[in-house]
Amino acid sequence: MSYQVLARKWRPRSFASLVGQEHVVRALTHALTSQRLHHAYLFTGTRGVGKTTLARILAKALNCETGVSATPCGSCSACQEIDSGRFVDLLEVDAATNTKVDEMRELLENAVYAPTRGRFKVYVIDEVHMLSNSAFNAMLKTLEEPPEHVKFILATTDPQKIPVTVLSRCLQFNLKQMTQPLIAGHLKQVLEAEAISAEAGALQLLARSAAGSMRDALSLLDQAIAHGSGKVEEVQVREMLGAVDLDHLLSIVDALLAGDAAAMLQVADEMAARSLSFDAALQEMAALFTRLQIAQLAPQAIAEDLPERLRIEELAAALDPEFVQLAYQIAIHGRRELPLAPDEQAGFVMTLLRLHAFRPALASDDAPARPRAIPVTSAERSAASPSPASASRAVPPAASPALSSSFAALARAAPAAAASEAPAAVVPAAPIATAAVAAVVSPPLTPPATTGDWHEILATLKVGGMARELAQHCELRELQAGRIILRLAPAHRHLLMKPAQDKLQQLLAERFGGPLQLAIELEATTGETPAASAQRDRRQRQDRAIAAVEQDGFVREVIEMFDATLIESSIKPV
Repeated sequence: MSYQVLARKWRPRSFASLVGQEHVVRALTHALTSQRLHHAYLFTGTRGVGKTTLARILAKALNCETGVSATPCGSCSACQEIDSGRFVDLLEVDAATNTKVDEMRELLENAVYAPTRGRFKVYVIDEVHMLSNSAFNAMLKTLEEPPEHVKFILATTDPQKIPVTVLSRCLQFNLKQMTQPLIAGHLKQVLEAEAISAEAGALQLLARSAAGSMRDALSLLDQAIAHGSGKVEEVQVREMLGAVDLDHLLSIVDALLAGDAAAMLQVADEMAARSLSFDAALQEMAALFTRLQIAQLAPQAIAEDLPERLRIEELAAALDPEFVQLAYQIAIHGRRELPLAPDEQAGFVMTLLRLHAFRPALASDDAPARPRAIPVTSAERSAASPSPASASRAVPPAASPALSSSFAALARAAPAAAASEAPAAVVPAAPIATAAVAAVVSPPLTPPATTGDWHEILATLKVGGMARELAQHCELRELQAGRIILRLAPAHRHLLMKPAQDKLQQLLAERFGGPLQLAIELEATTGETPAASAQRDRRQRQDRAIAAVEQDGFVREVIEMFDATLIESSIKPV
Protein backbone atom coordinates (compact mmCIF):
# COMPACT_ATOMS: atom_id res chain seq x y z
CA MET A 1 0.00 0.00 0.00
CA SER A 2 1.32 3.43 -0.92
CA TYR A 3 2.28 5.88 1.83
CA GLN A 4 -0.32 8.46 2.80
CA VAL A 5 0.97 11.83 3.98
CA LEU A 6 0.20 12.84 7.54
CA ALA A 7 -1.90 15.85 6.49
CA ARG A 8 -4.35 13.49 4.74
CA LYS A 9 -4.06 10.55 7.10
CA TRP A 10 -4.79 12.65 10.18
CA ARG A 11 -7.44 14.92 8.65
CA PRO A 12 -10.27 15.22 11.23
CA ARG A 13 -13.36 13.20 10.40
CA SER A 14 -15.68 14.49 13.09
CA PHE A 15 -16.40 17.70 15.00
CA ALA A 16 -14.85 16.17 18.13
CA SER A 17 -11.49 15.60 16.43
CA LEU A 18 -11.31 19.09 14.91
CA VAL A 19 -8.60 21.15 16.62
CA GLY A 20 -8.73 24.84 17.48
CA GLN A 21 -12.11 25.90 16.03
CA GLU A 22 -14.38 25.42 19.03
CA HIS A 23 -16.43 28.54 18.31
CA VAL A 24 -17.44 27.24 14.86
CA VAL A 25 -18.00 23.68 16.07
CA ARG A 26 -20.26 24.92 18.87
CA ALA A 27 -22.48 26.90 16.49
CA LEU A 28 -22.76 24.11 13.92
CA THR A 29 -23.40 21.48 16.60
CA HIS A 30 -26.28 23.48 18.08
CA ALA A 31 -27.73 24.12 14.61
CA LEU A 32 -27.61 20.41 13.70
CA THR A 33 -29.03 19.31 17.04
CA SER A 34 -31.96 21.74 16.83
CA GLN A 35 -32.44 21.14 13.06
CA ARG A 36 -32.02 24.87 12.35
CA LEU A 37 -30.13 24.37 9.09
CA HIS A 38 -29.21 27.28 6.85
CA HIS A 39 -29.00 26.84 3.10
CA ALA A 40 -25.57 28.53 2.65
CA TYR A 41 -22.46 28.62 4.83
CA LEU A 42 -19.27 30.60 4.30
CA PHE A 43 -16.03 29.50 5.99
CA THR A 44 -13.18 32.03 5.95
CA GLY A 45 -9.62 31.81 7.24
CA THR A 46 -6.00 31.39 6.20
CA ARG A 47 -4.67 28.24 4.57
CA GLY A 48 -4.61 25.04 6.53
CA VAL A 49 -7.01 25.93 9.36
CA GLY A 50 -9.77 23.44 8.42
CA LYS A 51 -12.19 25.10 5.98
CA THR A 52 -12.53 22.16 3.56
CA THR A 53 -12.30 19.64 6.39
CA LEU A 54 -15.15 21.38 8.21
CA ALA A 55 -17.20 21.37 4.98
CA ARG A 56 -16.78 17.60 4.63
CA ILE A 57 -17.71 16.95 8.24
CA LEU A 58 -20.82 19.10 7.80
CA ALA A 59 -21.69 17.17 4.63
CA LYS A 60 -21.41 13.91 6.59
CA ALA A 61 -23.60 15.29 9.37
CA LEU A 62 -26.26 16.18 6.79
CA ASN A 63 -26.16 12.89 4.84
CA CYS A 64 -25.34 10.28 7.48
CA GLU A 65 -27.68 7.30 7.13
CA THR A 66 -28.42 7.41 10.87
CA GLY A 67 -30.00 10.84 10.47
CA VAL A 68 -29.04 14.51 10.63
CA SER A 69 -26.94 14.97 13.78
CA ALA A 70 -23.75 16.59 15.03
CA THR A 71 -22.17 13.15 15.50
CA PRO A 72 -22.18 11.26 12.17
CA CYS A 73 -21.48 7.56 12.59
CA GLY A 74 -18.51 7.47 10.22
CA SER A 75 -19.17 3.82 9.38
CA CYS A 76 -22.15 3.96 7.01
CA SER A 77 -21.63 3.98 3.25
CA ALA A 78 -22.42 7.70 2.95
CA CYS A 79 -19.86 8.69 5.61
CA GLN A 80 -17.16 6.44 4.15
CA GLU A 81 -17.74 7.68 0.62
CA ILE A 82 -17.56 11.31 1.77
CA ASP A 83 -14.29 10.59 3.60
CA SER A 84 -12.85 8.98 0.48
CA GLY A 85 -14.11 11.80 -1.78
CA ARG A 86 -16.43 9.73 -3.99
CA PHE A 87 -19.90 10.58 -2.66
CA VAL A 88 -22.06 11.37 -5.66
CA ASP A 89 -24.11 14.08 -3.93
CA LEU A 90 -21.08 15.97 -2.60
CA LEU A 91 -19.82 18.23 -5.37
CA GLU A 92 -16.48 19.87 -4.55
CA VAL A 93 -15.70 22.69 -6.98
CA ASP A 94 -12.40 24.55 -7.21
CA ALA A 95 -13.39 28.10 -8.08
CA ALA A 96 -9.82 28.91 -9.07
CA THR A 97 -10.16 26.70 -12.17
CA ASN A 98 -13.91 27.22 -12.75
CA THR A 99 -14.16 30.97 -12.79
CA LYS A 100 -16.34 31.52 -15.85
CA VAL A 101 -20.05 32.23 -15.81
CA ASP A 102 -20.84 29.34 -18.20
CA GLU A 103 -19.26 26.82 -15.84
CA MET A 104 -21.25 28.20 -12.90
CA ARG A 105 -24.51 28.09 -14.87
CA GLU A 106 -23.87 24.46 -15.87
CA LEU A 107 -23.22 23.59 -12.26
CA LEU A 108 -26.36 25.27 -10.96
CA GLU A 109 -28.61 23.75 -13.63
CA ASN A 110 -28.16 20.37 -11.95
CA ALA A 111 -29.17 21.79 -8.56
CA VAL A 112 -32.88 21.41 -9.35
CA TYR A 113 -32.57 17.61 -9.54
CA ALA A 114 -33.01 15.59 -6.38
CA PRO A 115 -29.95 13.97 -4.78
CA THR A 116 -29.07 10.50 -6.04
CA ARG A 117 -28.19 8.79 -2.75
CA GLY A 118 -27.98 11.26 0.07
CA ARG A 119 -30.45 13.42 1.93
CA PHE A 120 -28.97 16.67 0.62
CA LYS A 121 -26.99 17.67 -2.44
CA VAL A 122 -24.05 19.61 -1.01
CA TYR A 123 -22.02 22.06 -3.12
CA VAL A 124 -18.60 22.85 -1.66
CA ILE A 125 -17.02 25.74 -3.59
CA ASP A 126 -13.40 26.28 -2.51
CA GLU A 127 -11.60 29.62 -3.04
CA VAL A 128 -14.93 31.14 -3.99
CA HIS A 129 -13.41 34.63 -4.18
CA MET A 130 -11.75 33.60 -7.48
CA LEU A 131 -15.10 33.56 -9.31
CA SER A 132 -15.75 36.34 -11.79
CA ASN A 133 -18.41 38.97 -11.19
CA SER A 134 -20.61 37.38 -13.83
CA ALA A 135 -20.32 34.00 -12.12
CA PHE A 136 -21.29 35.56 -8.79
CA ASN A 137 -24.31 37.21 -10.39
CA ALA A 138 -25.33 33.91 -11.97
CA MET A 139 -25.43 32.13 -8.63
CA LEU A 140 -27.17 34.87 -6.63
CA LYS A 141 -30.74 33.70 -7.22
CA THR A 142 -30.00 30.05 -6.57
CA LEU A 143 -27.90 30.95 -3.53
CA GLU A 144 -30.72 32.99 -2.00
CA GLU A 145 -33.58 30.55 -2.69
CA PRO A 146 -32.13 27.12 -3.42
CA PRO A 147 -34.23 23.93 -3.53
CA GLU A 148 -34.81 22.33 -0.14
CA HIS A 149 -32.44 19.47 -0.93
CA VAL A 150 -29.45 21.76 -1.76
CA LYS A 151 -26.86 23.14 0.67
CA PHE A 152 -24.04 25.50 -0.30
CA ILE A 153 -20.75 25.56 1.60
CA LEU A 154 -18.35 28.26 0.41
CA ALA A 155 -14.73 28.52 1.52
CA THR A 156 -12.27 31.35 0.96
CA THR A 157 -9.03 32.84 2.22
CA ASP A 158 -9.97 36.35 1.08
CA PRO A 159 -13.56 37.26 2.00
CA GLN A 160 -12.98 40.93 1.09
CA LYS A 161 -13.18 39.98 -2.59
CA ILE A 162 -16.62 38.41 -2.26
CA PRO A 163 -19.52 40.73 -3.20
CA VAL A 164 -21.65 41.85 -0.29
CA THR A 165 -24.70 40.49 -2.11
CA VAL A 166 -23.22 36.99 -1.67
CA LEU A 167 -22.05 37.60 1.91
CA SER A 168 -25.53 38.68 2.95
CA ARG A 169 -26.98 35.35 1.77
CA CYS A 170 -24.60 33.17 3.83
CA LEU A 171 -23.89 32.35 7.44
CA GLN A 172 -20.26 33.41 7.81
CA PHE A 173 -17.83 31.65 10.17
CA ASN A 174 -14.31 32.98 10.63
CA LEU A 175 -11.83 30.20 11.39
CA LYS A 176 -8.95 31.25 13.63
CA GLN A 177 -5.28 30.60 13.11
CA MET A 178 -3.87 27.82 15.27
CA THR A 179 -1.76 28.81 18.24
CA GLN A 180 1.72 27.38 18.66
CA PRO A 181 0.90 25.35 21.81
CA LEU A 182 -2.15 23.91 20.06
CA ILE A 183 -0.14 22.87 17.00
CA ALA A 184 2.68 21.41 19.11
CA GLY A 185 0.19 19.43 21.20
CA HIS A 186 -1.51 18.01 18.10
CA LEU A 187 1.84 17.07 16.52
CA LYS A 188 2.76 15.27 19.74
CA GLN A 189 -0.45 13.22 19.59
CA VAL A 190 0.17 12.34 15.95
CA LEU A 191 3.73 11.19 16.66
CA GLU A 192 2.61 9.13 19.65
CA ALA A 193 0.05 7.40 17.43
CA GLU A 194 2.73 6.86 14.76
CA ALA A 195 5.19 5.55 17.42
CA ILE A 196 7.84 8.11 16.46
CA SER A 197 10.07 9.72 19.10
CA ALA A 198 10.29 13.50 19.15
CA GLU A 199 11.86 16.25 21.22
CA ALA A 200 9.70 19.02 22.63
CA GLY A 201 12.00 21.73 21.24
CA ALA A 202 11.64 20.29 17.74
CA LEU A 203 7.86 20.38 17.94
CA GLN A 204 7.99 23.99 19.11
CA LEU A 205 10.12 24.90 16.09
CA LEU A 206 7.72 23.15 13.71
CA ALA A 207 4.72 24.83 15.33
CA ARG A 208 6.37 28.24 15.03
CA SER A 209 7.31 27.68 11.38
CA ALA A 210 3.77 26.60 10.51
CA ALA A 211 2.56 30.17 11.19
CA GLY A 212 -0.90 29.13 12.36
CA SER A 213 -1.57 26.45 9.73
CA MET A 214 -2.12 22.87 10.91
CA ARG A 215 -1.72 21.50 7.41
CA ASP A 216 1.65 23.26 7.05
CA ALA A 217 2.68 21.85 10.42
CA LEU A 218 1.86 18.28 9.37
CA SER A 219 3.69 18.75 6.06
CA LEU A 220 6.75 20.05 7.91
CA LEU A 221 6.48 17.11 10.30
CA ASP A 222 6.58 14.73 7.33
CA GLN A 223 9.72 16.47 6.12
CA ALA A 224 11.29 16.40 9.58
CA ILE A 225 10.68 12.65 9.93
CA ALA A 226 12.36 12.04 6.57
CA HIS A 227 15.22 14.41 7.41
CA GLY A 228 15.83 12.81 10.80
CA SER A 229 15.59 9.23 9.51
CA GLY A 230 12.50 8.41 11.55
CA LYS A 231 13.28 10.69 14.51
CA VAL A 232 12.26 14.28 15.19
CA GLU A 233 15.19 15.91 16.96
CA GLU A 234 15.63 19.60 17.62
CA VAL A 235 19.09 19.82 16.04
CA GLN A 236 17.91 18.14 12.85
CA VAL A 237 14.75 20.24 12.65
CA ARG A 238 16.70 23.44 13.23
CA GLU A 239 19.08 22.48 10.44
CA MET A 240 16.18 21.60 8.14
CA LEU A 241 14.37 24.88 8.75
CA GLY A 242 17.52 27.01 8.81
CA ALA A 243 16.33 28.30 12.16
CA VAL A 244 18.59 30.30 14.44
CA ASP A 245 19.73 28.51 17.57
CA LEU A 246 18.74 30.34 20.74
CA ASP A 247 22.35 29.98 21.90
CA HIS A 248 23.42 32.40 19.16
CA LEU A 249 20.98 35.03 20.36
CA LEU A 250 21.91 34.54 24.01
CA SER A 251 25.57 34.90 23.06
CA ILE A 252 24.74 38.20 21.34
CA VAL A 253 22.96 39.49 24.45
CA ASP A 254 25.87 38.36 26.64
CA ALA A 255 28.32 40.22 24.40
CA LEU A 256 25.99 43.23 24.48
CA LEU A 257 26.05 43.24 28.28
CA ALA A 258 29.85 42.95 28.25
CA GLY A 259 30.16 45.77 25.70
CA ASP A 260 32.11 43.43 23.40
CA ALA A 261 31.25 44.40 19.82
CA ALA A 262 33.86 42.01 18.40
CA ALA A 263 32.13 39.04 20.06
CA MET A 264 28.79 40.11 18.57
CA LEU A 265 30.31 40.24 15.09
CA GLN A 266 31.91 36.82 15.63
CA VAL A 267 28.46 35.35 16.29
CA ALA A 268 27.22 36.95 13.05
CA ASP A 269 30.11 35.34 11.16
CA GLU A 270 29.28 31.94 12.66
CA MET A 271 25.67 32.33 11.55
CA ALA A 272 26.79 33.27 8.03
CA ALA A 273 29.03 30.19 7.91
CA ARG A 274 26.00 28.01 8.66
CA SER A 275 23.89 29.86 6.04
CA LEU A 276 21.29 30.84 8.61
CA SER A 277 18.59 33.32 7.71
CA PHE A 278 19.36 36.75 9.13
CA ASP A 279 15.73 37.76 8.66
CA ALA A 280 14.70 34.84 10.86
CA ALA A 281 17.49 35.78 13.28
CA LEU A 282 16.09 39.28 13.76
CA GLN A 283 12.60 37.84 14.13
CA GLU A 284 13.84 35.47 16.84
CA MET A 285 15.78 38.31 18.48
CA ALA A 286 12.61 40.41 18.72
CA ALA A 287 10.84 37.40 20.24
CA LEU A 288 13.68 37.02 22.76
CA PHE A 289 13.44 40.67 23.81
CA THR A 290 9.68 40.18 24.16
CA ARG A 291 10.26 37.30 26.58
CA LEU A 292 12.82 39.37 28.47
CA GLN A 293 10.35 42.24 28.89
CA ILE A 294 7.66 39.83 30.08
CA ALA A 295 10.12 38.37 32.59
CA GLN A 296 10.81 41.91 33.87
CA LEU A 297 7.27 43.27 34.09
CA ALA A 298 5.10 40.13 34.38
CA PRO A 299 7.34 37.24 35.53
CA GLN A 300 4.35 35.11 36.47
CA ALA A 301 3.45 34.90 32.77
CA ILE A 302 6.63 32.96 31.93
CA ALA A 303 5.89 29.25 31.57
CA GLU A 304 7.39 27.12 34.31
CA ASP A 305 8.47 24.42 31.85
CA LEU A 306 10.26 26.82 29.50
CA PRO A 307 13.73 25.28 28.99
CA GLU A 308 15.54 28.62 28.93
CA ARG A 309 13.53 30.15 31.81
CA LEU A 310 16.50 30.57 34.20
CA ARG A 311 18.68 32.09 31.49
CA ILE A 312 15.96 34.56 30.52
CA GLU A 313 15.44 35.56 34.16
CA GLU A 314 19.17 36.24 34.55
CA LEU A 315 19.29 38.44 31.47
CA ALA A 316 16.07 40.21 32.48
CA ALA A 317 17.62 41.13 35.82
CA ALA A 318 20.78 42.44 34.13
CA LEU A 319 19.04 44.68 31.56
CA ASP A 320 17.05 47.87 32.07
CA PRO A 321 13.39 47.57 31.01
CA GLU A 322 13.75 50.80 29.01
CA PHE A 323 16.67 49.37 27.04
CA VAL A 324 14.76 46.14 26.33
CA GLN A 325 12.02 48.22 24.74
CA LEU A 326 14.60 50.08 22.67
CA ALA A 327 16.34 46.84 21.68
CA TYR A 328 13.02 45.38 20.53
CA GLN A 329 12.41 48.41 18.33
CA ILE A 330 15.95 48.18 16.92
CA ALA A 331 15.42 44.51 16.02
CA ILE A 332 12.05 45.22 14.36
CA HIS A 333 13.38 48.17 12.36
CA GLY A 334 16.53 46.23 11.45
CA ARG A 335 14.40 43.47 9.98
CA ARG A 336 12.34 46.01 8.04
CA GLU A 337 15.52 47.60 6.62
CA LEU A 338 17.11 44.26 5.69
CA PRO A 339 16.00 44.37 2.00
CA LEU A 340 17.62 47.82 1.65
CA ALA A 341 21.00 46.70 3.03
CA PRO A 342 23.93 45.85 0.70
CA ASP A 343 23.40 42.23 1.78
CA GLU A 344 21.56 40.49 4.61
CA GLN A 345 24.69 39.98 6.71
CA ALA A 346 25.61 43.66 6.46
CA GLY A 347 22.10 44.66 7.56
CA PHE A 348 22.26 42.21 10.47
CA VAL A 349 25.72 43.46 11.52
CA MET A 350 24.57 47.08 11.46
CA THR A 351 21.60 46.14 13.66
CA LEU A 352 23.96 44.51 16.16
CA LEU A 353 26.22 47.57 16.15
CA ARG A 354 23.18 49.78 16.67
CA LEU A 355 22.30 47.73 19.74
CA HIS A 356 25.88 48.14 20.93
CA ALA A 357 25.84 51.90 20.34
CA PHE A 358 22.60 52.46 22.24
CA ARG A 359 23.25 50.09 25.13
CA PRO A 360 23.30 51.52 28.67
CA ALA A 361 26.66 52.80 29.96
CA LEU A 362 28.44 50.02 31.85
CA ALA A 363 31.33 50.04 34.28
CA SER A 364 33.31 47.83 31.91
CA ASP A 365 33.10 50.34 29.07
CA ASP A 366 36.18 52.22 27.96
CA ALA A 367 34.48 55.58 28.55
CA PRO A 368 35.90 57.60 31.47
CA ALA A 369 34.19 56.51 34.66
CA ARG A 370 32.69 58.92 37.12
CA PRO A 371 34.90 59.83 40.10
CA ARG A 372 34.11 57.37 42.86
CA ALA A 373 33.12 58.60 46.27
CA ILE A 374 34.41 57.18 49.57
CA PRO A 375 33.06 57.89 53.05
CA VAL A 376 35.29 59.68 55.56
CA THR A 377 34.82 60.29 59.27
CA SER A 378 33.89 63.62 60.77
CA ALA A 379 37.41 63.99 62.26
CA GLU A 380 38.99 63.56 58.82
CA ARG A 381 36.43 65.98 57.40
CA SER A 382 37.27 68.56 60.07
CA ALA A 383 41.00 68.18 59.40
CA ALA A 384 40.55 68.47 55.65
CA SER A 385 38.01 71.30 55.66
CA PRO A 386 39.21 74.89 56.19
CA SER A 387 37.18 77.50 57.98
CA PRO A 388 34.20 79.12 56.25
CA ALA A 389 36.25 82.26 55.77
CA SER A 390 39.08 80.44 53.99
CA ALA A 391 36.51 78.55 51.94
CA SER A 392 35.04 81.80 50.74
CA ARG A 393 38.53 83.09 49.87
CA ALA A 394 39.10 80.01 47.70
CA VAL A 395 36.48 81.16 45.19
CA PRO A 396 38.17 82.59 42.07
CA PRO A 397 37.28 86.17 41.20
CA ALA A 398 35.77 85.08 37.86
CA ALA A 399 33.37 82.58 39.44
CA SER A 400 29.77 82.72 38.25
CA PRO A 401 26.96 83.87 40.59
CA ALA A 402 25.57 80.33 40.73
CA LEU A 403 28.96 78.96 41.75
CA SER A 404 29.37 81.69 44.36
CA SER A 405 25.97 80.81 45.84
CA SER A 406 27.07 77.16 46.07
CA PHE A 407 30.13 78.16 48.09
CA ALA A 408 28.01 80.42 50.31
CA ALA A 409 25.61 77.54 50.98
CA LEU A 410 28.60 75.34 51.89
CA ALA A 411 29.89 78.00 54.31
CA ARG A 412 26.51 78.26 56.05
CA ALA A 413 26.12 74.47 56.28
CA ALA A 414 29.71 73.73 57.46
CA PRO A 415 29.22 74.37 61.22
CA ALA A 416 26.06 72.25 61.36
CA ALA A 417 27.67 69.45 59.37
CA ALA A 418 30.72 69.41 61.63
CA ALA A 419 28.54 69.17 64.75
CA SER A 420 26.59 66.18 63.46
CA GLU A 421 28.10 62.68 63.73
CA ALA A 422 25.16 60.69 62.28
CA PRO A 423 25.78 60.45 58.50
CA ALA A 424 29.23 60.22 56.94
CA ALA A 425 30.14 62.80 54.33
CA VAL A 426 31.12 61.76 50.83
CA VAL A 427 34.10 63.29 49.06
CA PRO A 428 35.81 62.32 45.80
CA ALA A 429 38.48 59.63 46.06
CA ALA A 430 40.94 61.72 44.05
CA PRO A 431 43.02 64.24 46.08
CA ILE A 432 41.78 67.83 45.93
CA ALA A 433 43.35 71.13 46.78
CA THR A 434 40.56 72.84 48.73
CA ALA A 435 37.31 71.90 50.43
CA ALA A 436 35.50 74.39 48.22
CA VAL A 437 36.26 72.32 45.11
CA ALA A 438 35.08 69.20 46.93
CA ALA A 439 31.77 70.85 47.64
CA VAL A 440 31.24 71.61 43.95
CA VAL A 441 32.20 68.13 42.72
CA SER A 442 30.22 66.10 45.26
CA PRO A 443 26.94 67.37 46.78
CA PRO A 444 26.23 66.77 50.46
CA LEU A 445 24.91 63.33 51.35
CA THR A 446 21.99 64.35 53.52
CA PRO A 447 19.35 66.69 52.08
CA PRO A 448 17.85 69.22 54.48
CA ALA A 449 14.70 68.11 56.29
CA THR A 450 12.23 70.16 54.27
CA THR A 451 9.29 69.57 52.00
CA GLY A 452 11.35 70.77 48.99
CA ASP A 453 10.12 71.41 45.44
CA TRP A 454 9.50 68.12 43.60
CA HIS A 455 9.26 69.94 40.25
CA GLU A 456 12.83 71.27 40.64
CA ILE A 457 14.18 67.93 41.90
CA LEU A 458 12.60 66.05 38.97
CA ALA A 459 14.00 68.58 36.50
CA THR A 460 17.54 67.68 37.60
CA LEU A 461 17.03 63.92 37.17
CA LYS A 462 17.93 62.26 33.88
CA VAL A 463 15.01 59.86 34.04
CA GLY A 464 13.05 58.34 31.20
CA GLY A 465 10.58 55.60 30.38
CA MET A 466 8.20 54.25 32.99
CA ALA A 467 10.28 55.72 35.82
CA ARG A 468 9.67 59.21 34.44
CA GLU A 469 5.93 58.55 34.07
CA LEU A 470 5.82 57.43 37.70
CA ALA A 471 7.77 60.48 38.92
CA GLN A 472 5.68 62.90 36.84
CA HIS A 473 2.45 61.77 38.56
CA CYS A 474 3.82 61.94 42.12
CA GLU A 475 4.11 64.79 44.58
CA LEU A 476 6.67 65.17 47.36
CA ARG A 477 5.25 64.39 50.79
CA GLU A 478 8.39 64.26 52.91
CA LEU A 479 12.16 64.63 52.41
CA GLN A 480 14.40 63.62 55.30
CA ALA A 481 17.88 62.27 55.86
CA GLY A 482 18.21 59.14 53.74
CA ARG A 483 14.47 58.90 53.07
CA ILE A 484 12.05 60.41 50.60
CA ILE A 485 8.29 59.82 50.59
CA LEU A 486 6.17 60.48 47.50
CA ARG A 487 2.39 60.49 47.13
CA LEU A 488 0.67 58.91 44.09
CA ALA A 489 -3.02 59.19 43.29
CA PRO A 490 -4.83 55.80 43.26
CA ALA A 491 -5.92 56.46 39.67
CA HIS A 492 -2.28 56.00 38.61
CA ARG A 493 -1.56 52.85 40.61
CA HIS A 494 -0.72 51.04 37.35
CA LEU A 495 2.55 53.01 37.28
CA LEU A 496 3.77 51.32 40.48
CA MET A 497 6.08 48.83 38.79
CA LYS A 498 9.07 47.66 40.76
CA PRO A 499 11.63 48.33 37.96
CA ALA A 500 10.36 51.92 37.67
CA GLN A 501 10.57 52.44 41.45
CA ASP A 502 14.07 50.94 41.61
CA LYS A 503 15.25 53.16 38.75
CA LEU A 504 13.78 56.28 40.36
CA GLN A 505 15.32 55.41 43.74
CA GLN A 506 18.73 54.90 42.10
CA LEU A 507 18.60 58.28 40.35
CA LEU A 508 17.46 60.05 43.51
CA ALA A 509 20.32 58.45 45.44
CA GLU A 510 22.76 59.74 42.82
CA ARG A 511 21.09 63.15 42.96
CA PHE A 512 21.53 63.47 46.73
CA GLY A 513 24.89 61.70 46.81
CA GLY A 514 24.27 58.73 49.06
CA PRO A 515 22.01 55.82 50.01
CA LEU A 516 18.37 56.80 49.96
CA GLN A 517 15.14 54.93 50.66
CA LEU A 518 12.14 55.70 48.45
CA ALA A 519 8.57 55.13 49.62
CA ILE A 520 5.46 55.81 47.53
CA GLU A 521 2.06 56.10 49.21
CA LEU A 522 -1.22 55.59 47.35
CA GLU A 523 -3.23 58.62 48.39
CA ALA A 524 -5.02 61.48 46.70
CA THR A 525 -2.59 64.25 45.82
CA THR A 526 -3.18 67.65 47.42
CA GLY A 527 -0.97 69.73 45.15
CA GLU A 528 -0.15 69.94 41.50
CA THR A 529 2.01 67.09 40.20
CA PRO A 530 4.58 67.69 37.43
CA ALA A 531 2.28 65.84 35.00
CA ALA A 532 -0.67 68.06 35.92
CA SER A 533 1.55 71.14 35.67
CA ALA A 534 2.75 70.10 32.22
CA GLN A 535 -0.81 69.44 31.11
CA ARG A 536 -1.90 72.85 32.42
CA ASP A 537 0.96 74.51 30.54
CA ARG A 538 0.03 72.73 27.34
CA ARG A 539 -3.61 73.75 27.75
CA GLN A 540 -2.65 77.38 28.40
CA ARG A 541 -0.37 77.48 25.38
CA GLN A 542 -3.13 75.95 23.27
CA ASP A 543 -5.64 78.51 24.54
CA ARG A 544 -3.23 81.36 23.76
CA ALA A 545 -2.65 79.97 20.28
CA ILE A 546 -6.40 79.69 19.63
CA ALA A 547 -6.98 83.22 20.94
CA ALA A 548 -4.20 84.57 18.72
CA VAL A 549 -5.72 82.95 15.63
CA GLU A 550 -9.23 84.12 16.51
CA GLN A 551 -8.02 87.70 16.94
CA ASP A 552 -6.25 87.71 13.59
CA GLY A 553 -7.92 90.19 11.27
CA PHE A 554 -7.71 88.00 8.18
CA VAL A 555 -9.19 85.00 9.99
CA ARG A 556 -12.11 87.03 11.33
CA GLU A 557 -12.77 88.43 7.88
CA VAL A 558 -12.84 84.93 6.36
CA ILE A 559 -15.19 83.66 9.09
CA GLU A 560 -17.62 86.55 8.57
CA MET A 561 -17.47 86.40 4.77
CA PHE A 562 -17.94 82.62 4.36
CA ASP A 563 -19.74 81.85 7.64
CA ALA A 564 -16.83 79.56 8.40
CA THR A 565 -16.03 77.68 11.60
CA LEU A 566 -12.59 77.57 13.16
CA ILE A 567 -11.36 74.01 13.78
CA GLU A 568 -9.52 74.39 17.06
CA SER A 569 -7.93 70.93 16.89
CA SER A 570 -5.98 72.02 13.81
CA ILE A 571 -4.23 74.83 15.74
CA LYS A 572 -0.91 73.91 17.30
CA PRO A 573 1.13 76.25 19.50
CA VAL A 574 4.65 77.08 18.34
